[in-house]
Amino acid sequence: MKLTRRETLAAMAAAGAAGVAGNAALAQETAPAAAPEIADFGLGPTDAKVTVIEYASFTCPHCASFHSTVWPQLKADYIDTGKIRFVLREVYFDRYGLWAGMIARCGGEMRYFGITDIVFDTQSEWLADDPNAAVANLKKIGRKAGMDDATMDACLKDGAQAEALVAHYQKNAEADGLQGTPSFVINGTLHSNMSYDEMKQVLDAELAK
Repeated sequence: MKLTRRETLAAMAAAGAAGVAGNAALAQETAPAAAPEIADFGLGPTDAKVTVIEYASFTCPHCASFHSTVWPQLKADYIDTGKIRFVLREVYFDRYGLWAGMIARCGGEMRYFGITDIVFDTQSEWLADDPNAAVANLKKIGRKAGMDDATMDACLKDGAQAEALVAHYQKNAEADGLQGTPSFVINGTLHSNMSYDEMKQVLDAELAK
């Protein structure tokens, strides 16, 4: 499932209904001619022998489960020890996931993984049927990370950034043959969701080469 340009702008309008992002017309008018460049955020040495790219949606229950069960041990055993490079690529199945991504990125790379940890850990709490409530909950997470409302409002109403994020996701997902979330590209090979023991086998085999 892909968010089209129209749906992306509609998502901005919906955020505007929550009092944070103006409207779709404003998002379109303020978008510059050149799309913003989207960087992948990662942890671990950039020259690590093994690179793991996770594709995850902030609204995906299986992704939240991975981050509550596998992620802590993966980080302790392989990332914090400098054995691998871990990159998180956001997947946007819906406007809520897009808003969560925009809030996470609003704090820059230094705050990014701290915010994404909270977003996954509290997924059942911040997700709400009411868009107003969902955005308000995400802003609470942003405040915990030290951001103020003005900063987050500016990030959420950046239509050009929203379009660039969706385009970045769609380009990478198509190139890697993404079928679902969470999925992992480990040294160029796509893997579906797996347990820690299964991932450990793959990582150790790659490290041993």
